[in-house]
Amino acid sequence: MNEMLQETARGGDGWEGRVRLPASSASVPQDEEWFELRDGASWKRVRFHDYAAIYQQDGLYEHLFYRLLSCDSPRRVVGLLNEVRLDAANPSPPLRALDLGAGNGIVAEALAQIGAEQVIGLDILPEARSAALRDRPSLYADYLVADLCEPPPEVMTRLRGFEANALVCVAALGFGDIPAAAFHRAASLVSTGGLLAFNIKEDFLDERYTHGFSELIRRMVRGKVARVEAMRRYCHRLSAAGTPLFYTAFVVTKLADIPRSMLVDP
Repeated sequence: MNEMLQETARGGDGWEGRVRLPASSASVPQDEEWFELRDGASWKRVRFHDYAAIYQQDGLYEHLFYRLLSCDSPRRVVGLLNEVRLDAANPSPPLRALDLGAGNGIVAEALAQIGAEQVIGLDILPEARSAALRDRPSLYADYLVADLCEPPPEVMTRLRGFEANALVCVAALGFGDIPAAAFHRAASLVSTGGLLAFNIKEDFLDERYTHGFSELIRRMVRGKVARVEAMRRYCHRLSAAGTPLFYTAFVVTKLADIPRSMLVDP
């Protein structure tokens, strides 16, 4: 594999000349993509999925994913959620959203733009919470750090007390960042009739993927515990090599609690 690098230098955020991507001839699986970050006189390689390290650098997440790689998922997923709410036959109640895999608050910013009443952030990384409080301190009613596969009782108490009527999870499903079991628990916190908005790489919707989150979606719909209100294919972002990565955004209504029996091994 050709691993020669091309230096990037655009944007006006102080990261010009400090980030470089693999040359366009290089190709690696999406969950193994990487970039190089200049640290003094040397360069160090950082995986795209090493979010803890990226969040600690003020502005690096936005520079990498949004300026260089044109990520559009927060706008597209939250925009589709808003379309469904506006199309509802009855007036929708004020949006009280749980932002799962919240990161540094970009999704909460999009939710605020569509008039969300309150948003609670939830992430497994303390670095994500620190970044959100640094970058967007006024957007969250609360921001909790916990593993929803094994959440502390006090976290579940606080989440239940929030009485969420929506769950939003952007660019965090399908690669193991958020296991299906964590999504299942988060969905259990949303009131019946509430909305679940999320996206997933289009490849994972193939019927050959009979595990993890892909199969959970199919079982939710077949089992009539969720009704698909809208779905849309779009370009999530560019790969490190500059090719489009297509995802599908979903908005579904939660019709009933999702039985744990619908979960499959990741």
